[in-house]
Amino acid sequence: MENAVSEKLARFAYLLEYESTPQSCIERIKQNLLDSIGCGIFGTTTRPGQIAANLVMELGGEGTCTLWSYQFKGPLLNVALALGIFIHSYDFDDTHNEAKLHPASAVVPAALCIAEELNSSGRDFLTALTAGYEVMIRTSLGAGPNAVKMRGWHLTGVCGTLGAAAAAGKLAGLDFPSFQSALGLAGSQSAGVWAFNVEGAMSKRLHPGRAAQSGILSVLLARKGFTGPRQILEAEDGGLCRALSDEYDFRRITKDIGKVFEAEKTSIKPYPSCRSVHSSIDAVKKLKSENTINPADIETILVYNSKVVKVQTGWEYIPSTPLKAQMSMQYNVAVAFLEHDVLPDQFTEDKLKDPQICDLARRVKVIVDPEIDKIYPKEFPSIVEVILKNGRRLKVRVDSPKGSPKNPLSYEEVKKKFLALATKKISKKRAEQVIEVVDHLESLESIKQLTALLA
Repeated sequence: MENAVSEKLARFAYLLEYESTPQSCIERIKQNLLDSIGCGIFGTTTRPGQIAANLVMELGGEGTCTLWSYQFKGPLLNVALALGIFIHSYDFDDTHNEAKLHPASAVVPAALCIAEELNSSGRDFLTALTAGYEVMIRTSLGAGPNAVKMRGWHLTGVCGTLGAAAAAGKLAGLDFPSFQSALGLAGSQSAGVWAFNVEGAMSKRLHPGRAAQSGILSVLLARKGFTGPRQILEAEDGGLCRALSDEYDFRRITKDIGKVFEAEKTSIKPYPSCRSVHSSIDAVKKLKSENTINPADIETILVYNSKVVKVQTGWEYIPSTPLKAQMSMQYNVAVAFLEHDVLPDQFTEDKLKDPQICDLARRVKVIVDPEIDKIYPKEFPSIVEVILKNGRRLKVRVDSPKGSPKNPLSYEEVKKKFLALATKKISKKRAEQVIEVVDHLESLESIKQLTALLA
């Protein structure tokens, strides 16, 4: 029944236990956690991360929550905000392709701050993360992610509040009515729009941090008896899914719940840019590995993709901010052609204005492919066709971008990415200790054994 969707999702999250979670899901969550910590530590070196950290320290206040890499402990609401910004500050954090969102950047800060405050065990923390991932991802799938995006909503912020509340609520030990209220209060605070894409504003980095903060606030209020709507997703008048799009499907929210864990369908990014351009980057790399191409000989590069991807990434690239470049199909394809990979150093202020990159970027065109449009975002294919000035045409198709469930990063590759990011701020020895602790997280008596390494 439609009027039981929110309750069924809440009850699943509330009753979820470590023992009933597939080991494959636990291992996936641990890898995503490690990845998010690497992204977050690196995020402390970015401008958005530094602004957030400085604000938290200026606000002060007593607290037990660790502000990563700053030797500072502060109030959980403030620190959760900063951690979410850290993790998402370079668009390198995990994704769920079909749901079109970044779960770790909202769920991890909320769960970790509550867990540190309550001295939770590693096993309870992992269970809470799993619950948060499932609630956040399934909410997006039910809302109709393509339609939600085309209305301008940023699903990470919009659905992240509920995922954060689910994770924090489990750790806080709420009773079930209060847990339902927490999800309702979280959904009532859903926010985040794509207006950042116009000039590449930092607001995109804010959305998951604010979602984490709102999720925790919802739990704290619910614990004191503050009520929230129990039909937050499906209410006829003002239910979140109905408000977000006209293509909602409540069946997707609870389909195979408890049997299929959506967390296992998440991706770990190999490139610090919009996930929707990654198949195109992979196609360029494949095409270059099979052919010798002089960029000066290229007439144009055609990228065939979905309508959503064209709207989201297919506009004319004009150098401005790192985020603007990260969201640009033209820039990412040009960088992949010229420099054979897409890495954090290719989004520096100087690199964004590189004349050779900008020249090739102007020759990249995004075209809507009807067949790809039908299957996106359930699948993330891309076709890249290079047309040379002599008339020769070279075409490559990639169906599953690197890092996705069908084409995953190995754990060695995940650790390599983590070390590359984390050692921008902490020692290799400390970074390797973090890996060791995350590898055995389920055996930790206290999550503080992890947060002590992140101070």
